[in-house]
Amino acid sequence: MSSAIATAVDPASMNATRSSSKTAPPTKKRDGFHLVPSHPIVYDLDLSSTFRDVTYHVSTIDRAARIALDRPDVLHAFRPTTINEIRRALEYAQDDTRVSVIVLTSNLTSNRTPAFCAGGDQTVRSSDGGYDDGTESAARLRVLDLQVQMRRCPKPIIAVVRGYAIGGGHVLHVCADLTIAGRDAIFGQVGPRMGSVDAGYGSVHLARIVGQKRAREFWFLCRYYDAGEALDMGLINAVHDNDVLDGEVGRWVRRMAGMSPTALAVAKAAINADQDGSAGISLLGGHVTRLFYMTDEAREGRDAYLEGRSPDFRKIPQSKL
Repeated sequence: MSSAIATAVDPASMNATRSSSKTAPPTKKRDGFHLVPSHPIVYDLDLSSTFRDVTYHVSTIDRAARIALDRPDVLHAFRPTTINEIRRALEYAQDDTRVSVIVLTSNLTSNRTPAFCAGGDQTVRSSDGGYDDGTESAARLRVLDLQVQMRRCPKPIIAVVRGYAIGGGHVLHVCADLTIAGRDAIFGQVGPRMGSVDAGYGSVHLARIVGQKRAREFWFLCRYYDAGEALDMGLINAVHDNDVLDGEVGRWVRRMAGMSPTALAVAKAAINADQDGSAGISLLGGHVTRLFYMTDEAREGRDAYLEGRSPDFRKIPQSKL
């Protein structure tokens, strides 16, 4: 185990099940989660220099990447530049072996209303069917590509929400694997009020999370809900006071950083597979194929081909097949 992992993961929390008394009464604390350190993550690498609308940081100690929207003047509303930068940062985080968990959030400033993301920037919304800020050859809905990318990313993505998560910003947190909110978080949809709608994950996956009736309420009424209401309907995973939020996020990140990354990737793909159709099943199958490549049987097939001979799969003990 590397020193970075040893620092990030508290052995006591991971060993709680084995170290507990065999005669003690049952308790949920035997999972050891309460033993995980709850101080804020320290991001020691600032890799934001090539970005304009987002910031990108990595914690080599806690094995986390932080992708933060950085347009506070417009409540972190996104334009094509923003989405393409998030996609690029997400690709960096996915490929970085120092990163186990990805945090998607926003940078708050003292002189602006707190917000996670207010959705698409209407000042660059085009009548040609998308958003156009002059950085691409045509108006496009790049956020759809980002949503799929988030679903296919093998690493857990935590949306950390302060303030408004509205419209397309709300869909971003819905597409994240987990959502942790501050007390000031507000959730809702606005599309039908503005001649817009998300007929993909923003509807289908939302209904899977909160139920059919609630999802219709989101879209038909365009009401807003506070963090407590969101927690009660199962829309988010946890709510914390703003002053301890970053520390609790650190606790969740450290817990996951100590887990088997392959197991987490397979679990995420399996949970998504039924909604993502053939693409979801293909992704799950890809994880299985990667594991199969590690077996003696797969190695025999490869070696036989490279050595110009017929494979002898039966020489492998049956217990390993």
